[in-house]
Amino acid sequence: MGKHTASSMLSSQIAPNDSAQVHASLLSWYEQEQRALPWRTTSDPYAILVSEVMLQQTQVDRVLPKYQQFLSAFPTLIDLAAAATADVIAVWVPLGYNRRAVSLQAIARQVVDKYDGHIPDTIDELLTLKGIGRYTAGAIACFAYRKQVATVDTNIRRVLHRVFLGLEHPEPKANDAQMLSLAEQILPEGQAYNWNQALMDMGATICSSNNPLCGSCPLQQNCRAYTEMGQYSLFPSGAVLRQLRKVAEKKTSYQSQPFTSSNRYFRGRIVDLLRSLTTHQRIPLAILGPQIKPEFSDQDFPWLQKVVQGLVKDGLADENEDGVRLP
Repeated sequence: MGKHTASSMLSSQIAPNDSAQVHASLLSWYEQEQRALPWRTTSDPYAILVSEVMLQQTQVDRVLPKYQQFLSAFPTLIDLAAAATADVIAVWVPLGYNRRAVSLQAIARQVVDKYDGHIPDTIDELLTLKGIGRYTAGAIACFAYRKQVATVDTNIRRVLHRVFLGLEHPEPKANDAQMLSLAEQILPEGQAYNWNQALMDMGATICSSNNPLCGSCPLQQNCRAYTEMGQYSLFPSGAVLRQLRKVAEKKTSYQSQPFTSSNRYFRGRIVDLLRSLTTHQRIPLAILGPQIKPEFSDQDFPWLQKVVQGLVKDGLADENEDGVRLP
Protein backbone atom coordinates (compact mmCIF):
# COMPACT_ATOMS: atom_id res chain seq x y z
CA MET A 1 0.00 0.00 0.00
CA GLY A 2 1.66 3.26 -1.12
CA LYS A 3 1.53 6.64 0.52
CA HIS A 4 -1.61 8.73 0.04
CA THR A 5 -2.14 12.42 0.64
CA ALA A 6 -5.14 13.36 2.74
CA SER A 7 -6.83 15.10 -0.18
CA SER A 8 -6.43 12.20 -2.64
CA MET A 9 -7.55 9.64 -0.08
CA LEU A 10 -10.60 11.64 0.93
CA SER A 11 -11.62 12.15 -2.68
CA SER A 12 -12.01 8.41 -3.15
CA GLN A 13 -14.48 6.08 -1.52
CA ILE A 14 -13.03 3.97 1.30
CA ALA A 15 -13.60 0.28 0.60
CA PRO A 16 -16.59 -0.99 2.63
CA ASN A 17 -14.62 -4.07 3.63
CA ASP A 18 -11.87 -1.91 5.10
CA SER A 19 -14.23 0.14 7.24
CA ALA A 20 -16.26 -2.95 8.24
CA GLN A 21 -13.14 -4.68 9.53
CA VAL A 22 -12.10 -1.60 11.47
CA HIS A 23 -15.60 -1.29 12.93
CA ALA A 24 -15.64 -4.89 14.11
CA SER A 25 -12.13 -4.80 15.57
CA LEU A 26 -12.43 -1.48 17.37
CA LEU A 27 -15.92 -2.07 18.78
CA SER A 28 -14.89 -5.50 20.05
CA TRP A 29 -11.81 -3.97 21.70
CA TYR A 30 -13.91 -1.22 23.27
CA GLU A 31 -16.36 -3.71 24.73
CA GLN A 32 -13.50 -5.25 26.69
CA GLU A 33 -11.22 -2.28 27.37
CA GLN A 34 -13.45 0.79 27.71
CA ARG A 35 -12.52 3.24 30.45
CA ALA A 36 -14.96 3.58 33.33
CA LEU A 37 -15.81 7.29 33.22
CA PRO A 38 -18.71 8.84 35.18
CA TRP A 39 -20.03 10.86 32.24
CA ARG A 40 -20.56 7.57 30.40
CA THR A 41 -23.09 6.47 33.02
CA THR A 42 -25.51 9.34 32.35
CA SER A 43 -27.55 10.67 29.47
CA ASP A 44 -28.10 14.05 31.18
CA PRO A 45 -27.08 16.59 28.52
CA TYR A 46 -26.07 19.09 31.21
CA ALA A 47 -23.67 16.66 32.89
CA ILE A 48 -22.22 15.74 29.52
CA LEU A 49 -21.81 19.40 28.61
CA VAL A 50 -19.91 19.97 31.87
CA SER A 51 -17.61 17.01 31.18
CA GLU A 52 -16.90 18.12 27.62
CA VAL A 53 -15.97 21.67 28.63
CA MET A 54 -13.78 20.38 31.46
CA LEU A 55 -11.99 17.93 29.19
CA GLN A 56 -10.90 20.69 26.82
CA GLN A 57 -7.10 20.93 27.25
CA THR A 58 -7.21 18.95 30.50
CA GLN A 59 -6.36 15.32 31.20
CA VAL A 60 -9.04 12.91 32.40
CA ASP A 61 -7.40 12.18 35.76
CA ARG A 62 -7.53 15.88 36.66
CA VAL A 63 -11.13 16.26 35.51
CA LEU A 64 -12.57 13.29 37.42
CA PRO A 65 -12.64 14.78 40.98
CA LYS A 66 -13.57 18.27 39.79
CA TYR A 67 -16.43 16.95 37.63
CA GLN A 68 -18.16 15.43 40.67
CA GLN A 69 -17.47 18.49 42.80
CA PHE A 70 -18.83 20.87 40.18
CA LEU A 71 -22.06 18.90 39.73
CA SER A 72 -22.51 18.79 43.50
CA ALA A 73 -22.20 22.58 43.66
CA PHE A 74 -24.40 23.19 40.58
CA PRO A 75 -26.61 20.09 40.16
CA THR A 76 -28.64 21.48 37.28
CA LEU A 77 -28.18 23.85 34.38
CA ILE A 78 -30.63 26.23 36.08
CA ASP A 79 -28.45 26.25 39.20
CA LEU A 80 -25.38 27.08 37.15
CA ALA A 81 -27.12 29.83 35.21
CA ALA A 82 -28.38 31.49 38.40
CA ALA A 83 -25.10 31.28 40.32
CA ALA A 84 -22.71 34.17 40.91
CA THR A 85 -19.86 33.96 38.42
CA ALA A 86 -17.36 34.32 41.26
CA ASP A 87 -18.81 31.17 42.85
CA VAL A 88 -18.52 29.28 39.57
CA ILE A 89 -14.87 30.26 39.20
CA ALA A 90 -14.20 29.33 42.83
CA VAL A 91 -15.50 25.80 42.31
CA TRP A 92 -13.65 25.47 39.01
CA VAL A 93 -10.24 26.34 40.53
CA PRO A 94 -7.62 24.79 40.24
CA LEU A 95 -8.68 23.04 37.06
CA GLY A 96 -7.07 25.78 34.96
CA TYR A 97 -8.17 27.84 31.96
CA ASN A 98 -10.76 29.59 34.15
CA ARG A 99 -12.39 31.26 31.16
CA ARG A 100 -13.93 27.86 30.42
CA ALA A 101 -15.97 28.18 33.63
CA VAL A 102 -17.26 31.56 32.50
CA SER A 103 -18.03 30.18 29.04
CA LEU A 104 -19.86 27.20 30.53
CA GLN A 105 -22.04 29.46 32.63
CA ALA A 106 -22.68 31.69 29.60
CA ILE A 107 -23.87 28.63 27.67
CA ALA A 108 -26.19 27.72 30.54
CA ARG A 109 -27.67 31.21 30.55
CA GLN A 110 -28.19 31.13 26.78
CA VAL A 111 -30.01 27.80 27.11
CA VAL A 112 -32.29 29.32 29.76
CA ASP A 113 -33.01 32.36 27.58
CA LYS A 114 -33.36 30.64 24.19
CA TYR A 115 -34.51 27.10 25.01
CA ASP A 116 -36.33 27.44 28.33
CA GLY A 117 -33.53 25.61 30.15
CA HIS A 118 -33.51 22.54 27.90
CA ILE A 119 -30.28 21.87 26.03
CA PRO A 120 -31.21 21.26 22.38
CA ASP A 121 -30.63 17.90 20.75
CA THR A 122 -29.63 18.86 17.21
CA ILE A 123 -26.22 19.98 16.02
CA ASP A 124 -27.67 23.00 14.22
CA GLU A 125 -29.43 24.26 17.36
CA LEU A 126 -26.46 23.52 19.59
CA LEU A 127 -24.23 25.55 17.29
CA THR A 128 -26.43 28.60 17.87
CA LEU A 129 -25.05 28.71 21.42
CA LYS A 130 -21.95 30.88 21.69
CA GLY A 131 -19.16 28.79 23.17
CA ILE A 132 -20.20 25.50 21.57
CA GLY A 133 -18.25 24.35 18.53
CA ARG A 134 -18.82 21.45 16.16
CA TYR A 135 -17.07 18.85 18.31
CA THR A 136 -19.00 19.72 21.48
CA ALA A 137 -22.27 19.93 19.56
CA GLY A 138 -21.66 16.49 18.09
CA ALA A 139 -20.65 15.07 21.46
CA ILE A 140 -23.83 16.30 23.16
CA ALA A 141 -26.06 15.11 20.31
CA CYS A 142 -24.38 11.71 20.29
CA PHE A 143 -23.62 11.02 23.95
CA ALA A 144 -26.69 12.64 25.54
CA TYR A 145 -29.33 12.09 22.87
CA ARG A 146 -27.85 9.04 21.12
CA LYS A 147 -28.02 10.75 17.74
CA GLN A 148 -26.26 8.98 14.87
CA VAL A 149 -23.68 11.72 14.30
CA ALA A 150 -19.93 11.86 13.86
CA THR A 151 -17.70 14.17 15.83
CA VAL A 152 -13.94 14.75 15.80
CA ASP A 153 -11.71 15.67 18.73
CA THR A 154 -7.91 15.40 18.93
CA ASN A 155 -7.89 11.68 19.71
CA ILE A 156 -10.48 10.79 17.08
CA ARG A 157 -8.63 12.83 14.46
CA ARG A 158 -5.35 11.02 15.18
CA VAL A 159 -6.82 7.52 15.05
CA LEU A 160 -8.85 8.10 11.88
CA HIS A 161 -5.93 9.80 10.15
CA ARG A 162 -3.49 7.00 10.92
CA VAL A 163 -5.89 4.15 10.15
CA PHE A 164 -7.50 5.47 6.96
CA LEU A 165 -5.08 8.11 5.64
CA GLY A 166 -1.66 7.13 6.95
CA LEU A 167 1.07 8.93 8.84
CA GLU A 168 0.67 12.56 9.79
CA HIS A 169 4.33 13.25 8.98
CA PRO A 170 5.75 14.35 6.61
CA GLU A 171 2.48 14.72 4.67
CA PRO A 172 0.29 17.65 5.76
CA LYS A 173 -2.56 16.77 8.04
CA ALA A 174 -6.09 16.78 6.69
CA ASN A 175 -8.02 19.88 7.71
CA ASP A 176 -11.00 19.87 10.07
CA ALA A 177 -13.61 19.75 7.30
CA GLN A 178 -11.87 16.81 5.61
CA MET A 179 -11.58 14.88 8.86
CA LEU A 180 -15.24 15.46 9.70
CA SER A 181 -16.17 14.28 6.21
CA LEU A 182 -14.11 11.14 6.73
CA ALA A 183 -15.65 10.55 10.17
CA GLU A 184 -19.14 10.84 8.71
CA GLN A 185 -18.25 8.53 5.82
CA ILE A 186 -17.05 5.66 8.00
CA LEU A 187 -19.56 6.03 10.87
CA PRO A 188 -21.00 2.54 11.56
CA GLU A 189 -24.77 2.40 11.31
CA GLY A 190 -26.50 2.46 14.69
CA GLN A 191 -23.21 2.47 16.60
CA ALA A 192 -22.31 6.16 16.82
CA TYR A 193 -22.15 6.27 20.63
CA ASN A 194 -19.86 3.27 21.10
CA TRP A 195 -17.85 4.09 17.98
CA ASN A 196 -17.04 7.67 19.01
CA GLN A 197 -16.23 6.61 22.56
CA ALA A 198 -14.06 3.76 21.25
CA LEU A 199 -12.09 6.10 19.00
CA MET A 200 -11.42 8.43 21.93
CA ASP A 201 -10.28 5.56 24.14
CA MET A 202 -8.06 4.22 21.39
CA GLY A 203 -6.40 7.61 20.92
CA ALA A 204 -5.96 8.13 24.67
CA THR A 205 -4.54 4.70 25.54
CA ILE A 206 -3.04 3.01 22.44
CA CYS A 207 -2.73 5.37 19.48
CA SER A 208 -1.10 8.21 21.40
CA SER A 209 0.60 11.14 19.76
CA ASN A 210 4.19 10.50 20.73
CA ASN A 211 4.40 6.84 21.76
CA PRO A 212 1.80 4.72 19.94
CA LEU A 213 1.59 1.15 21.23
CA CYS A 214 1.23 -0.39 17.79
CA GLY A 215 2.04 -3.88 19.07
CA SER A 216 -1.08 -3.79 21.27
CA CYS A 217 -3.39 -2.22 18.71
CA PRO A 218 -6.38 -4.21 17.43
CA LEU A 219 -6.36 -2.14 14.24
CA GLN A 220 -2.78 -2.96 13.29
CA GLN A 221 -3.68 -5.06 10.22
CA ASN A 222 -5.97 -2.32 8.85
CA CYS A 223 -3.83 0.69 9.72
CA ARG A 224 -2.26 2.57 6.82
CA ALA A 225 0.25 4.29 9.10
CA TYR A 226 1.48 0.96 10.44
CA THR A 227 1.71 -0.45 6.91
CA GLU A 228 3.67 2.59 5.73
CA MET A 229 6.15 2.23 8.53
CA GLY A 230 6.66 -1.41 7.64
CA GLN A 231 7.06 -0.78 3.90
CA TYR A 232 9.64 1.91 4.38
CA SER A 233 11.52 0.11 7.16
CA LEU A 234 10.56 2.81 9.60
CA PHE A 235 9.15 0.58 12.31
CA PRO A 236 9.97 0.57 15.10
CA SER A 237 12.84 3.05 15.17
CA GLY A 238 12.91 4.86 11.81
CA ALA A 239 12.37 8.39 10.61
CA VAL A 240 8.69 8.60 11.50
CA LEU A 241 9.13 7.59 15.10
CA ARG A 242 12.14 9.90 15.34
CA GLN A 243 9.84 12.65 14.13
CA LEU A 244 7.31 11.71 16.79
CA ARG A 245 10.05 11.85 19.40
CA LYS A 246 11.06 15.31 18.16
CA VAL A 247 7.48 16.45 18.68
CA ALA A 248 7.51 14.98 22.18
CA GLU A 249 10.86 16.60 22.99
CA LYS A 250 9.64 19.95 21.70
CA LYS A 251 6.58 19.73 23.94
CA THR A 252 8.69 18.67 26.92
CA SER A 253 11.10 21.54 26.29
CA TYR A 254 8.21 23.98 26.15
CA GLN A 255 6.63 22.58 29.29
CA SER A 256 9.94 22.78 31.17
CA GLN A 257 10.44 26.45 30.42
CA PRO A 258 9.76 28.83 33.33
CA PHE A 259 6.06 29.62 33.50
CA THR A 260 6.38 32.37 36.08
CA SER A 261 6.96 35.12 33.52
CA SER A 262 3.94 34.41 31.32
CA ASN A 263 0.70 36.38 31.29
CA ARG A 264 -1.23 33.18 31.96
CA TYR A 265 0.72 32.76 35.21
CA PHE A 266 -0.10 36.28 36.35
CA ARG A 267 -3.75 35.91 35.28
CA GLY A 268 -3.95 32.93 37.60
CA ARG A 269 -2.31 34.85 40.45
CA ILE A 270 -4.74 37.74 40.01
CA VAL A 271 -7.78 35.45 40.06
CA ASP A 272 -6.47 33.69 43.18
CA LEU A 273 -5.95 37.03 44.92
CA LEU A 274 -9.41 38.29 43.93
CA ARG A 275 -10.93 35.10 45.35
CA SER A 276 -9.45 36.03 48.73
CA LEU A 277 -11.33 39.35 48.84
CA THR A 278 -14.62 39.74 50.65
CA THR A 279 -17.82 40.04 48.62
CA HIS A 280 -17.89 43.21 46.51
CA GLN A 281 -14.44 44.27 47.80
CA ARG A 282 -12.19 45.77 45.13
CA ILE A 283 -8.43 46.12 45.00
CA PRO A 284 -6.80 49.09 43.20
CA LEU A 285 -4.31 48.19 40.52
CA ALA A 286 -1.57 50.09 42.36
CA ILE A 287 -1.95 47.67 45.26
CA LEU A 288 -2.66 44.62 43.11
CA GLY A 289 0.57 44.94 41.10
CA PRO A 290 3.09 44.48 43.95
CA GLN A 291 1.05 41.63 45.41
CA ILE A 292 1.28 39.51 42.28
CA LYS A 293 4.74 40.63 41.18
CA PRO A 294 7.22 41.60 43.94
CA GLU A 295 9.45 43.58 41.55
CA PHE A 296 6.45 45.54 40.22
CA SER A 297 7.25 49.12 39.19
CA ASP A 298 5.48 52.05 37.54
CA GLN A 299 6.76 50.82 34.19
CA ASP A 300 4.75 47.63 34.67
CA PHE A 301 1.45 49.50 35.07
CA PRO A 302 0.43 49.42 31.35
CA TRP A 303 1.20 45.68 31.30
CA LEU A 304 -0.95 45.10 34.41
CA GLN A 305 -3.81 47.09 32.91
CA LYS A 306 -3.65 44.93 29.78
CA VAL A 307 -3.67 41.69 31.80
CA VAL A 308 -6.65 42.88 33.86
CA GLN A 309 -8.50 44.04 30.74
CA GLY A 310 -8.01 40.55 29.33
CA LEU A 311 -9.57 39.06 32.44
CA VAL A 312 -12.48 41.49 32.20
CA LYS A 313 -12.98 40.62 28.52
CA ASP A 314 -13.04 36.90 29.39
CA GLY A 315 -15.59 37.47 32.16
CA LEU A 316 -13.14 36.58 34.91
CA ALA A 317 -12.96 40.02 36.55
CA ASP A 318 -14.88 43.28 36.95
CA GLU A 319 -13.09 46.64 36.97
CA ASN A 320 -14.07 50.23 37.67
CA GLU A 321 -12.33 53.34 39.01
CA ASP A 322 -12.16 51.81 42.51
CA GLY A 323 -10.28 48.74 41.38
CA VAL A 324 -10.88 45.16 40.34
CA ARG A 325 -12.83 42.25 41.80
CA LEU A 326 -14.39 38.99 40.72
CA PRO A 327 -17.54 39.45 38.59
